[in-house]
Amino acid sequence: MVYRIADNVLTPLGTTTMANYEALKAGRSALAQYASYSGRKEDDFVASRFSDEQRKELMVSGLTWFESLVYHSVKEALTNCTIDVASHRTLLVVSTTKANIENLSSNEYDRILPAESAKRIADILGIQTQPIVICNACISGVAAIVTAQRLLLAEYYDTAIVVGCDVVSHFVVSGFQSLKAMSPEPCRPFDIERIGLNLGEAAATLILSNKRTLNDNWQIVNGAIRNDAYHISSPSPKGEGCANAIKYVTEGIDLHSLSAVNVHGTATMYNDQMESKAIAASGLSEIPINTLKGYFGHTLGASGILETIITMHSVEEGELLATRGFSEIGVSGKVNISANPIKIAPHSFVKIISGFGGCNAALYCTLKPISDNDSPVAGSLSIEHSVKITPSGVMIDGRQLNVEAEGGSMLTEIYKGQIGSYPKFYKMDKLSQLGFVASELLLSKENPRQELCWDRAVVLFNHTSSVCVDREYEQSITIGEDYFPSPSLFVYTLPNIVCGEIALRNGYHAETSFYIMKSKDEAMMNKVIESTFLDKTLQSIVTGWIDYQDDNTFEADIKLYKKIK
Repeated sequence: MVYRIADNVLTPLGTTTMANYEALKAGRSALAQYASYSGRKEDDFVASRFSDEQRKELMVSGLTWFESLVYHSVKEALTNCTIDVASHRTLLVVSTTKANIENLSSNEYDRILPAESAKRIADILGIQTQPIVICNACISGVAAIVTAQRLLLAEYYDTAIVVGCDVVSHFVVSGFQSLKAMSPEPCRPFDIERIGLNLGEAAATLILSNKRTLNDNWQIVNGAIRNDAYHISSPSPKGEGCANAIKYVTEGIDLHSLSAVNVHGTATMYNDQMESKAIAASGLSEIPINTLKGYFGHTLGASGILETIITMHSVEEGELLATRGFSEIGVSGKVNISANPIKIAPHSFVKIISGFGGCNAALYCTLKPISDNDSPVAGSLSIEHSVKITPSGVMIDGRQLNVEAEGGSMLTEIYKGQIGSYPKFYKMDKLSQLGFVASELLLSKENPRQELCWDRAVVLFNHTSSVCVDREYEQSITIGEDYFPSPSLFVYTLPNIVCGEIALRNGYHAETSFYIMKSKDEAMMNKVIESTFLDKTLQSIVTGWIDYQDDNTFEADIKLYKKIK
């Protein structure tokens, strides 16, 4: 079993979990109106941001704003527990969507790479193991908790420091505005008048252990990640991916015993509707639900961790916090939501969250003591096929594929010569094109090729995140006459979209996850892959390294793993 041993929430409302929780109980919100980055009045936005005074107080010399928030949150959480951060049994897991993206225009290349940031923070804190970054769009925080839980259950580590963070920047604001997803007023989750989301910046830390320290402690019992395989930037209207994640984490428990469900609740038209359908389909219509977006905004990579921590404290006190901004129900799925606090039994809850790339995640957490079981076993695995693509050539199952082109144009040649039946290829960014071509070559060797399935995951790793398309999108938001944020480019600035493209192409409804590492660490990758198979529904994984820095520097090295029955 995996237990919470300490936590911290750092937002404009406070620097500790309790300061934030007390602010929420008092009904306070950090949302405020801000002038646009573009200088156009119509681009003004509402967000939760730290004040200039708070920034001055929290900035750490030698660190960026993003890194400073992560550092402070972890440091505060560590003051509430005694762990050996220098132990080889302690891991740092960082959850973020865009990390230091506001530094993209600087000449400090390493500053914009999430894995490099994670390593700087680990060094300052004295953490000796190589950190891992999970970049899975809006579900990143919950996905990071799930990843840490599995690695602890597999006994690769004894302690995991899981921290999520994102900051409000021109890059991110312009992207959501290009998608017409931003509300010019405080958000109204699940409300009939909702018109969009607000963004927020925050850091949140959850320290987990596979050793019980207190009898009355929260346990992370189960976690799941599922893909809709419906659309890259829109959730399935029926919420199948979300419902399947809920079904997995609640299997075997009495649904009526749940205290609450904390939902994503972004106040966008499609997300809230989808979640309502998933909740109803999961038999949870009578369970009280809430969302915290009306207090903090959507804090992206921090949201899943922040909201899990706050919900833990809320359930402990027996009162589910009000959903700020909600007034009249505006979704068709039956849900039990309220603009006022709801008295609940201090027992257990489910946290759900969804994001671009078709990804959904769920957690089941409980205060009720559950007996420790023997360590789960992933089972024996076999490598069925492999593909490697570099600027100089292509290898399939160890045999060279003849191609004439070199560099970036090689992918188009392979597509035309070997695939040629999926025109969406031309709309993809280079990272997704690389992953798509590599996966098509890999899966073409499978006989019969497996499609439309619920037991195959896509788990990919790289070092440079989505830097190639990040630079392209950055050019579209340079202030001037050519200012025109591109929604299609913005979506691809999330590196996990490559996983979603593969899932969508093949109808894979199991897990899709994307990890960023300082180097191609095969040992760490194998730990993540093997622990992913602790999800008992999985029978196979398309997995490996997919990195695209530019047209002369890229690599795909992926394999098809199958569980041996």
